[in-house]
Amino acid sequence: MNDLGLRELAPQVLGALVRKFGDFDSCEDAVQEALLAASTQWPEQGEPDNPKSWLITVASRRRIELLRSDTARQRREETVAAMAPAEPSAESSTVADVDDTLTLFQLCCHPALTESSQVALTLRAVGGLTTAEIARAYLVPEATVAQRISRAKQKIKAAGSSFRTPGDLETVLKVLYLIFNEGYTASSGESLHRIELSTEAIRLARQVRDRVPDDGEVTGLLALMLLTDARRPARTLPDQTLVPLADQDRTLWDTAAIAEGVALISSTLSTAPLGPYQVQAAIAAVHSEAKTAADTDWPQVLALYDVLDRIAPGPMVTLNRVVALAMVQGPAHALDHLTAVRSDPALTDHHRVHAVRAHLLDLAGDQAAARAEYELAARRTLSLPEQRYLRSRAARLG
Repeated sequence: MNDLGLRELAPQVLGALVRKFGDFDSCEDAVQEALLAASTQWPEQGEPDNPKSWLITVASRRRIELLRSDTARQRREETVAAMAPAEPSAESSTVADVDDTLTLFQLCCHPALTESSQVALTLRAVGGLTTAEIARAYLVPEATVAQRISRAKQKIKAAGSSFRTPGDLETVLKVLYLIFNEGYTASSGESLHRIELSTEAIRLARQVRDRVPDDGEVTGLLALMLLTDARRPARTLPDQTLVPLADQDRTLWDTAAIAEGVALISSTLSTAPLGPYQVQAAIAAVHSEAKTAADTDWPQVLALYDVLDRIAPGPMVTLNRVVALAMVQGPAHALDHLTAVRSDPALTDHHRVHAVRAHLLDLAGDQAAARAEYELAARRTLSLPEQRYLRSRAARLG
């Protein structure tokens, strides 16, 4: 079994231990040691018939030994004993038959935690990423991530949460959405993409859908991720220059991901109650199915944004709807609408407001005003690829 296989088993094993013992922190330590034992022993001794049960047995032993350890010598001796392969007990086999991954997701997304802590703990416990990997992906010090994870565990313990406490699937989806968005359009730094994050978000979304396949929003989120990520190969030039959707080489889009995403959203729209992730996926599908930018069905896109604005209004929905409005009713009408909504506190001084306004002014023929707005937008984003793109647009206008 390769590292990816072990990573996929990790949350299932951790879920089994937490359900059995109830202590998230020590259970995670035990699971990490069991995974280390597997990675060193299985290549030499062969993979056991039931890898998950083997891991649960070894991790369970290690968890008990961690509590019993009084000295470093005892810990070393007991670690050696814990690493020995063992036939799964009847109890561990029964536990291994239960998949607790979704409940572990929900525990990591506990409402007592901040969004940044939910993200970090989910990537650590469910995704199997190391603290260093998470820190590199988010361009923050490793100590910061370690502190977030440690505090998250303490808050869960202080809240008295047990593994049997029902979680919130909506929060799980929100956290996965945050992870994907940071991977697809990094909020700061040299690179536009952090592929490891968007890839991990898609992998984890598949896991959630495997456990709740009939949930329309779970399917909608997975479809949205696939349809969006399919455009990633065309979003930048080799020198990392940002390429807007209208100018992208669509032959570079991932047709397999588009086909899967379209199939997923088509099936769930006809069978499940409508939700915001499904509507966003439907919008992405309209863009993905247009052979050229000119072929985009903008009236349908606008109609979908009208639906999204009713069921899940938000600042980015507002801005995207304004762009669709310009494509259907003209830039002058869209500029009037943008002026009316830019007083929203969430939009005040946001660089995307200035970028959208610049685009609309350019379409309306006011190049001087458009140039000024592009320059202002460039000064207000921390993303270096976005800065370069916005400044190039300003330069193009003279």
